[in-house]
Amino acid sequence: MRGTAITRLFKNMRSRAVSDYSRCILKYLEPAKNEISLLDCGCDDGEWTLRLGARVGAVRLYGIEIVDERRQAALRKGILAEPGDLNEPFPYEDGQFEVVHANQVIEHLKDTDNFVKEIKRTLKPGGYAVICTENLASWHNIFSLVFGWQPFSLTNVCEKRFQIGNPLAIHYDIAPSNPQSWQHNRVFTYRGLKEIFTVHGFVVERIEGSGYYPLPNRLSKLDPRHAAFLTLKIRNAGTTAPETK
Repeated sequence: MRGTAITRLFKNMRSRAVSDYSRCILKYLEPAKNEISLLDCGCDDGEWTLRLGARVGAVRLYGIEIVDERRQAALRKGILAEPGDLNEPFPYEDGQFEVVHANQVIEHLKDTDNFVKEIKRTLKPGGYAVICTENLASWHNIFSLVFGWQPFSLTNVCEKRFQIGNPLAIHYDIAPSNPQSWQHNRVFTYRGLKEIFTVHGFVVERIEGSGYYPLPNRLSKLDPRHAAFLTLKIRNAGTTAPETK
């Protein structure tokens, strides 16, 4: 019973953190005066992509999605969704987009360098990207390691079961289909996430935390280095803004 109660608590905290990082993503998007193009990496069924488009305004929406059933759903919503593996070159021209978005994607990839280089290649000079992912250095991941468990962010590493190695993981001991594209390969810390983009020539403009388990979410804004999730806004050379510490 105790484990069930704690798991339920983590589910509730995670749900609030997801709502918060969703607001962060939308806040980082810049309303467009003229029509622009936005690429959603891992667009799934396109539902969230439509919300991105509603925030930007005058925008042509593109997507890449590896699961064909989900891609077809995005197509039905009017999103120009292409099949593709984000470990591979993107099926787009150089400088095609003003905005690139990737939410809960980078941790699933085996070739992070390729992913970052392709974002840079397909962004126009001065264009920007918004990236959101889990934080390996969050307090709940750190305390998991103290107990000799898998960090919460690295429990999804097995094809036979959705989460392993951490009895408090919200889907622990559940055995759904878990293809490799859903599994986590690399999870970044606050510093690591910034550096993987800066070494490829991006300028970090903003970074914000969401979720501070088990304490109130507002602490994630004061200490994003230990927040559960990180939302990053980066720009492809050109116009810059002061970096948020």
